[in-house]
Amino acid sequence: MSNKKNIKMNIKLIKSSFYNEQETKNKLCDFIQGAEQLSIWKYCSQFEKDYATWQQRKYCVFFNSWSSANLALIQSMLNMWKLNLGDKVWFSSLSWSTNVMPLIQLWLEAIPVDVELNTLNISLDTFKIIVKENNIKCLFITNLLWFCDNIDEIEKYCNENNILLLEDNCESMWTVYKWKKLWNYSLASTFSTFVWHHMSTIEWWMVCTDDKELYIMLNMVRAHWWDRNLPINIQNEVREKYGVDKSFYSKYTFYTLWYNLRPNEITWFLWCEQVKFLDEIVDKRIVNFKDFVNAVNLNNDFYNLKYDHIEKLSNFAIPVICKSIDILEKYIDIFNKNSIEIRPIVWWDLTQQIFWKNTYWENKVKTNAKLIHEQWFYFGNSPEYTSEEIDLIISCLK
Repeated sequence: MSNKKNIKMNIKLIKSSFYNEQETKNKLCDFIQGAEQLSIWKYCSQFEKDYATWQQRKYCVFFNSWSSANLALIQSMLNMWKLNLGDKVWFSSLSWSTNVMPLIQLWLEAIPVDVELNTLNISLDTFKIIVKENNIKCLFITNLLWFCDNIDEIEKYCNENNILLLEDNCESMWTVYKWKKLWNYSLASTFSTFVWHHMSTIEWWMVCTDDKELYIMLNMVRAHWWDRNLPINIQNEVREKYGVDKSFYSKYTFYTLWYNLRPNEITWFLWCEQVKFLDEIVDKRIVNFKDFVNAVNLNNDFYNLKYDHIEKLSNFAIPVICKSIDILEKYIDIFNKNSIEIRPIVWWDLTQQIFWKNTYWENKVKTNAKLIHEQWFYFGNSPEYTSEEIDLIISCLK
């Protein structure tokens, strides 16, 4: 026992770029050598179909990054006249900048909604109060860190009040709430496979929807507003709708406002390799999560996290909300002394960010999002942690 205590650990948020990294890299080299084409092509298209089926959605569109997908989604809403310039779009104040940036960049009025302290997410009660006081066109909700609040009731309320609901599901791909996967509570939802997220493909993002018109729009906004990446039957529908001659030149017809946000076949290959380990990754993180959060909830220095309403929760990082700044500094010191990597919350109260203060105003009102912003940190939930590393992290939480 004494020898083990003398071993100096260095526990990172995530240990490798990919699960089973060396084997994945070796296979990637072979794929690149033998691939007929590396730009977006048939494999990406096939996997979009397969993933939509898995997610129980009709359509899926891949993008080259998280910010690209959110940008394309909001641009599509404008192109389809579901949103208009100057419309008020409400967003989770505790979120990542890629949620609010497209709203600002595309001349919509971005307005924050506070979150609940124990779920990190918007609740219906909070949202109802805001709706009574404002004219709301759209809610862009973030399912933060695999948690959610009563999003089923939010969905019902939005439908009853003609409010457009969109989900940023960046880290919550495998969360199941009310026996339904997050992503499926809105018109469209987005998800990331960034390098240390639930399953890594380095950079990749996708949008899922059941709306055919939105599926077409997302495809074309993604790639120069060409129709060439659409299935042939839908491609013909688009050309007929706009009166485009089905000739050689139709490949270079630009229909409306667009970007170049395309993924590639390399990312597709990484996904197909990593998905083999997905069940193992999810199961290990579920077990780790319960052990870590139990330690958090048993410590009176921290606010409790509510998760018993969620059927399946397997996250990549554990949030710790301290009851004071002094307590926060104490635990930062404890984790640093034990060489356990922690980070300030990267999902900020966006109203405390410099870009927000310069664009809108400085929010001095006390909110849950602001408290969390000032008093929390998180540590990793890697599926590659050893039992010794897990024990050390738990001991630091006690």
